[in-house]
Amino acid sequence: MSGKVYLVGAGPGDPDLLTVKGLRYIEAADVILYDRLVNPKLLEKAKDGAQLVYCGKLPHYHTMKQETINHFLVKYAKKGLQVVRLKGGDPFVFGRGGEEAEACAKHGISFEIIPGITAGIAATAYAGIPVTHRSLSRSFAMITGHQVGDQVAEQQWSHLVNGVDTLCIYMGVSQLSTIINKLIDHGKPRQTPIALIHWGTYHDQSTVIGTLESIEELVKKADISNPSMIVIGDVVQLHEKLNWFQEEKLSNVPVVHG
Repeated sequence: MSGKVYLVGAGPGDPDLLTVKGLRYIEAADVILYDRLVNPKLLEKAKDGAQLVYCGKLPHYHTMKQETINHFLVKYAKKGLQVVRLKGGDPFVFGRGGEEAEACAKHGISFEIIPGITAGIAATAYAGIPVTHRSLSRSFAMITGHQVGDQVAEQQWSHLVNGVDTLCIYMGVSQLSTIINKLIDHGKPRQTPIALIHWGTYHDQSTVIGTLESIEELVKKADISNPSMIVIGDVVQLHEKLNWFQEEKLSNVPVVHG
């Protein structure tokens, strides 16, 4: 029998944002290796008898090392099983899907990539913040907070400040102070709008809006932690006008302004 690995993007949290193709492979999988931020409702779509393997990672604590995950993908596929690697967001956007695909290729395992909607455009959309806008933002960059302090990333701050209109920062809450200081040090105005979107697209999504100068205190008061998407740029100003998710679906979603 010939096994195969499907790297499936589960989307940002709202189960309705899973792609039709992704759902089809979840329903057919013999084994599903899933991440911490995958909505549990998606696992309910697995067929009877499917093996569910938790591969979740918390900040500073890895339930399963990446090398172990790669090993299991190859191991199950070699048994002739249909294997779904279910990853929050998109497999190729800070999801280490490239590494997992490389592991499959190295061992001659057939694989397929099923893209998912990444939080950088989904959480922002649910907060009424478009990452591009004809008059406010003609470019945006997705970066990870884990890069902060990295020697190569250090050389990029000037470009991020002067060459990109909107920044979408993943996994950056623990590095928020450093991110703000780096941006200001490289010329970003202190009054630049910034938003933190906590549990984006989930029913308990909350949003904190402020400026580079005020956001740390606001985040502390709101007790915002991971998982949160950080968005920086003038488009954040559109939140109040375009916040459809709060107004039409969840009138009790907390929003903090500064």
